[in-house]
Amino acid sequence: MKVAELREMSLEELMQLKTDASFEMAKHKFDMATRKLDSVAKIKATRKKIARILTLITQKKNQQVK
Repeated sequence: MKVAELREMSLEELMQLKTDASFEMAKHKFDMATRKLDSVAKIKATRKKIARILTLITQKKNQQVK
């Protein structure tokens, strides 16, 4: 998902997306531990996705405070 698409989302949608991405990350880690994960790059991509979402959540919260 592109950053421009994420910026159009509401805070609640971003929070839900973060929850979904966190579950996805847990699944990838479990799959890696059981040797079912086909590409370790999926973990890196998911971690970056979570970081982008958290950054936008922080920015939106800071805009609401101002």
